[in-house]
Amino acid sequence: MRPSGRDLSEMRPVSIETGVTKHAEGSCLIKVGDTHVMCTATIEPRVPPFIKGSGLGWVTAEYGMLPRSTTSRMRREAAMGKQGGRTIEIQRLIGRSLRAGVDRVALGERQITIDCDVIQADGGTRCASITGGWVALKLAVSKLMKAGDVISDPLTDPVAAVSCGIYAGQPVLDLDYPEDSEAGVDGNFIMTGSKKLIEVQMSAEGSVFSRDQMNQLMDLAEKGVEELAEIQKAAVNA
Repeated sequence: MRPSGRDLSEMRPVSIETGVTKHAEGSCLIKVGDTHVMCTATIEPRVPPFIKGSGLGWVTAEYGMLPRSTTSRMRREAAMGKQGGRTIEIQRLIGRSLRAGVDRVALGERQITIDCDVIQADGGTRCASITGGWVALKLAVSKLMKAGDVISDPLTDPVAAVSCGIYAGQPVLDLDYPEDSEAGVDGNFIMTGSKKLIEVQMSAEGSVFSRDQMNQLMDLAEKGVEELAEIQKAAVNA
């Protein structure tokens, strides 16, 4: 029934390769099927002005898609002189999702910026960015702890994200582009590894959905995040 032949509750193959860049304090390449995202973490001894002197740390994010990450070439946003609305919305989502899983007191007054660059897109780029972004963040924090700059781990539970939707009348997990482009209902679920909700983005894309269908999608999302959290833990402990 699904274009990929997957079961309704089956994720695409997921892999996370760490240490893929030389200079970043934390980095990984996450592949979720044919969606590939490079995630890097940069530690800086500063915070935004509105929390300066508070003792609190800050985590923020930037997101971008390379010109040939899609089937036809996209113009670089730098060439257009500004970021698009979609880019701004996604990077804000990544930033606040990752911050929700951080003990900012334990992090201390420093900023970690997560850069998410989409190399190849086939649906679910924001979810892959959040999932890979947490791995890059965890690796950067581990360096701070190893150096003695952070005493207690501010990241005790993974943060991961997965898409779910109603495709051809059926609830499905982890939409790829052919499904995403035709789904009647599309949603992104951001959770902790212990299944606590951080954010849910749900919208009808052509057909309304019931409370029962919403519950079915929540169940699928929990299954997906549980699988992703195990992959994240294996990546950072490798």
